[in-house]
Amino acid sequence: MRLKDKVVIITGAASGIGRATSILFAKEGAKVAIVDCDKEKAEETLQMITEKGGEGIFIPTDITESSQVKKMVGKLIAAYKKVDILVNNAGITTGGDVISTTEQNWDKMMNVNLKGAFLCCKYVIPEMIVRNGGVVINIASDAAILPMKNQVAYNTSKSGIIGLTRSTAADFASKNIRANCVCPGATETPMVTTFLNTRESPEEARHMLEMMRPLKRIGKPEEIAYGILYLASDESTYTTGAILSIDGGGTAAQ
Repeated sequence: MRLKDKVVIITGAASGIGRATSILFAKEGAKVAIVDCDKEKAEETLQMITEKGGEGIFIPTDITESSQVKKMVGKLIAAYKKVDILVNNAGITTGGDVISTTEQNWDKMMNVNLKGAFLCCKYVIPEMIVRNGGVVINIASDAAILPMKNQVAYNTSKSGIIGLTRSTAADFASKNIRANCVCPGATETPMVTTFLNTRESPEEARHMLEMMRPLKRIGKPEEIAYGILYLASDESTYTTGAILSIDGGGTAAQ
């Protein structure tokens, strides 16, 4: 019960890493706010938590809209009186280099992947300050460290997450707020599956992702969730501004 009685916000909690993290955090005693705009899948996540005796709440939110993020935080404080941990996990991907990427796709990528995390920090951190501390964990990608070809908007947005993390760590350490970043490699999530299915040969694309890593496989959402749990728990109280790669050794091997 490493998170007993902690109140946690997890964005993008309807599936993938967000769902796995929500379930694990609830198992560890946290009260989990499932924040997503996919009502059906988010409610599935909540049901998975409650069926195992955990506690949570679903707050439908478009994290790119400031008014919705403010409302989400207000609902959480009304329900649980505090927020201890913020996991900025929501993200999307799209292909393209600087020539082929449309302005619309660029803006959408930056809004979801970077602005959404910024807005959640903007409105959650004041609540943490009032209660003398908290933890922010931003989910970036191994592509923030080693950019993928033909993924300029995604690479850039995730690199921005690292900058946001380090800035937040430096700015709020004096307020007893820690901020760290997790950089997952390719993981068995709906987003990665969709990406692979857009390739000419999904099987060859999967094999390429696997062979890029010394461990020769794609990760599981639960494996990423355990890294997030470490950064959320009191086991990491001397850790802030850190970048934790969980990528099967992919960035180490390049």
